[in-house]
Amino acid sequence: MRSQLAGDPLGLALVKSSVSRSINAENPRGEKGRGAMSAGELGPGRKGSPCIRNLEPGSSVVLADIEGTGVINHLWFTVADRTSDADRYVLRDLVLRIYWDDEQTPSVECPLGDFFCCGFGQVCRVNSLPIQVVPTGGMNAYFPMPFGRHARLVLENQHVNVVPALFYQIDYSLQDDPLPASTGYFHAQWRRQKVTVPGQDYVVLDGVRGRGQYIGTYLALSVLERYWWGEGEFKFYIDGDEAYPTICSTGTEDYFGGAWSFAVSSAEGTSEQTYCAPFCGYPFYSNHDYSIRNPYHNDDCPPMRGLYRWHIPDPIRFEQDLRVTWQQIGSGFQGAFERSDDVSTVAYWYQLEPHGDFPALPLARDRWPR
Repeated sequence: MRSQLAGDPLGLALVKSSVSRSINAENPRGEKGRGAMSAGELGPGRKGSPCIRNLEPGSSVVLADIEGTGVINHLWFTVADRTSDADRYVLRDLVLRIYWDDEQTPSVECPLGDFFCCGFGQVCRVNSLPIQVVPTGGMNAYFPMPFGRHARLVLENQHVNVVPALFYQIDYSLQDDPLPASTGYFHAQWRRQKVTVPGQDYVVLDGVRGRGQYIGTYLALSVLERYWWGEGEFKFYIDGDEAYPTICSTGTEDYFGGAWSFAVSSAEGTSEQTYCAPFCGYPFYSNHDYSIRNPYHNDDCPPMRGLYRWHIPDPIRFEQDLRVTWQQIGSGFQGAFERSDDVSTVAYWYQLEPHGDFPALPLARDRWPR
């Protein structure tokens, strides 16, 4: 039997032998026929428990603990990005961790905002195939996330204050059949280097062993030097590559699908253009901290840029190992030069074998933008 129907490349008309379930604060175990049971001011089943309330500092909450075989199809979150004018980095202080089957260390470990391509502790609109962030702060992920026996999603509050309300939904399916032998497990890892070292490539991902495929990069860049920042190349060292990679971009803006520094010139000067597309985008730019106003100083800040690139039609496959780096190279009136900037990234990939240790996640204060 064909796995696809002619004229239906997404397989929407093919009814599969699995069941649909959903977890949120009103049905935290995803039980059949037990959604929206909590009573509210309007009576039974009327928004009695729409969110997790009063998430204490230092606490963790298990968002989902799913037994069986299945696939998480959709994640949705929304949360206020601050608890006061002084405490504004909730999206970097909440840490999402996802564990597959019996693993003791997470396959996903990432600040909540950065996972959804919203770095710097700020929400921005993202309109891509796997990640969509829509007004005003609804964060969606559509990566398929299969699990063979068990899935556990945990959120830790490393914010200094109580987070009053966390809204979320996890949509998934369960099946009786085991996963195909070639099924990879979803991974996402956040890294940051607050000041990169000139001449040393920034490491996006390292230590990946076994078979898999790399499917995406999110970059949150605060530039600390003048002039054009994007001459550096993204490099993919595959299956034993040492001095030189197998795959290399021709520049940073080229890797993210753009060209010629994203620039448009006019009588007023030159400016970079932001954009969103299904597989690549530059959704965020700002050189002002609009999230706070202070009577004693202006809101200038190092220019911040957020960019994404999804290798969905063109996954980067590896059989033995993978390492991903980015050169910090810029250009100015005297030509190309090595740069030092503040760089954060999320790497997204699938792999068959158990993952190695992730680098230790920096403390919350060391994740805040400067």
